[in-house]
This record gives sequence, structure tokens and C-alpha cells, in this order.
Amino acid sequence: MGHEHAGHYAAKHSDTERPDEAVLKAVKDMCIDGTISCYSAMKLAADLKVNPDVIGRAIDFQEIRIAKCQLGLFGYMPEKRIVRVLEKVSPELEKNIRNAQCGNKLGCAEAWKIAELSGVRKMDVADACETMKIKINRCHLGAF
Repeated sequence: MGHEHAGHYAAKHSDTERPDEAVLKAVKDMCIDGTISCYSAMKLAADLKVNPDVIGRAIDFQEIRIAKCQLGLFGYMPEKRIVRVLEKVSPELEKNIRNAQCGNKLGCAEAWKIAELSGVRKMDVADACETMKIKINRCHLGAF
């Protein structure tokens, strides 16, 4: 959901998708000034042994903003996003991205796997995708 929907994140879910109160409280406890970092949200999902989309829904239902996407796509000040175009993408990284992309898109989970497989930072994968004009979609937390 884009910035034009700020403050209306819960509207993208039905009431039947509402996470349980323990998850809602855990997310609220991690929230600082109305935001939670992608890193904190993903760590909370691992700690609670729930899928990240459950945490994402709990974030949305409480109208909390996600900050500092680990791929650099959103949540940074003042630029909003910090991905950049590279002069060159390594052949191995390009191959791994091309093998995982679907059309001109690459899922967030696939980007994370590629980073691990290639031994690079998640933001390096996002930078390579930006350079290759591949859009990253299907955020773990449901932000996009």
C-alpha cells in the first residue's frame, strides 16, 4: 500500500484477518513513534514463530508505518528510498536474479534468498534489480 494510503492500512484487510491480541501487543511493544523497522518486524516474526505476513497484518491493523526496508525500497528519511543504480552488476548476481525473476519482477523473499546465496547484502540485490530494471514485489510484510 503506497503513501497515499497512509493512515488507512487496515482497510486492505477484512476483520477476519485480524491477528490475535498477543501478536498485536507484541507489535505495539516494538513500535517507536508510530513506526517499526523491517528488521524488527522480521525478527518478531521469527521470535513468535509466525509468518511475516501475520506481523504485517498486525502492523496494518494498528496503522503503524514500516520503516527502513531491508532492501532499501522505502522508509528512509529524507530520501524515502535508498536504492541506487550501479555501474555494473556482477555476472553471478545477475544470473541469480534472472533465474528467480518472473517477468520483470522479483519477489522480496527471492531477493533475500539471492542475497544469502550470493553472499551479498540485501540492498546489493535491490541495487542490482534497480540497475536491471526489475521491480521487487510481494513484500514479506505485505507493504507492497
